Amino acid sequence: MTTVEEVRKSQRGHGPAAILAIGTATPSNPIDQTTYPDYYFRITNSEHEIDLKKKFRRLCENSMIKKRHMHLTEELLKENPNMSSFTLPSLDARQDILAVEIPKLANEAAQKAIKEWGQPISKITHLIFCSAVAVEMPGDEYHLINLIGLAPSVKCFKIHEHGCFAGATVLRLAKDLTENNAGARVLVVCAEMFSIVAFRGPSPNKLENLVGQAIFSDGAAAVIVGSDPVVGVERPLFEMVSTVQTLIPDSRYAIHGRLQETGFYFELRRDVPDLISMNIEKSLKEAFDPLGISDWNSIFWAVHPGGAAILNQVEKKLGLDPMKLGASRHVLSEYGNMLSTCVLFVLDEMRRVSAKDGLGSTGEGLDWGAVIGFGPGPTIDIVVLHSVPIN
Repeated sequence: MTTVEEVRKSQRGHGPAAILAIGTATPSNPIDQTTYPDYYFRITNSEHEIDLKKKFRRLCENSMIKKRHMHLTEELLKENPNMSSFTLPSLDARQDILAVEIPKLANEAAQKAIKEWGQPISKITHLIFCSAVAVEMPGDEYHLINLIGLAPSVKCFKIHEHGCFAGATVLRLAKDLTENNAGARVLVVCAEMFSIVAFRGPSPNKLENLVGQAIFSDGAAAVIVGSDPVVGVERPLFEMVSTVQTLIPDSRYAIHGRLQETGFYFELRRDVPDLISMNIEKSLKEAFDPLGISDWNSIFWAVHPGGAAILNQVEKKLGLDPMKLGASRHVLSEYGNMLSTCVLFVLDEMRRVSAKDGLGSTGEGLDWGAVIGFGPGPTIDIVVLHSVPIN
């Protein structure tokens, strides 16, 4: 007679979860950061706010962002003028746009990951869909299942309103699913269109709004995760070894957002970079002490590029060599802050550069590294990675 433990053993995977493919997508509307202040104040009918415009220009100049991608266009704003106001209700219009466009962008990223993976869609057993912006039942995960053509039996999970740290959270969940379900292949998709849900005109009394308008952008990323890769068919990029999550105490409203009739309103306190830098090393020690690693320059880094100040503070606190956060800085410069999708873009950039420069492995020639997400809470989410040699 079969025992419960025998059933459990047969259900588990044997090896560590691994990222088997990565795909990314952005809207086809690039925004030049140098010209954006003029555009923003013109389209919101705020050119009389001369001092605010000067402050906004400085924010854009100091952001270390060259360009961003947004689905939001001037034509779309003219069709929905309330979206340019700070106070007028516009939630219905925003949600109508998101309900159509989020699944499209998510599908574009997913198709790229599936193509790289090279296996039949029928082998995908689980779907994790992550977004901080759209609210609908059935949601974007339902539409994505139909767009991709996944089996009706696919096991689906939705991560909603976690914000920027969720790029690490979805990997943590995918790791648990694949290692505890033999043969599982998990499609993870993060899709964010913060320009649609959070764009609004400036307000003299809400300067933190300008920070968000200067850095946030739109994008989608997808990965395929599985354990026990099929030799000669699937090629692992990064193995996921362990995870750590930490909630920074007594700082709930340091990063705070709320969905309102006027769209998504967010608050970013000035001390967020300090809060993260003061707490990150404790989390890193929890993650890497079991491996006997304490030299932070001996590992590779896929850090959420939440902003230039955050990257600078983390680099300084940990004594990192200037090139260590190169992939994160590149993503920030070329794409801005795309919330949960960012760290997956960083991993994609890291493996691309590693292959191009002949560094020997997907982790810039190093064995061990980390995906690190920061977000509301503030929360620090870490996934310890082991890079795989490049064939």
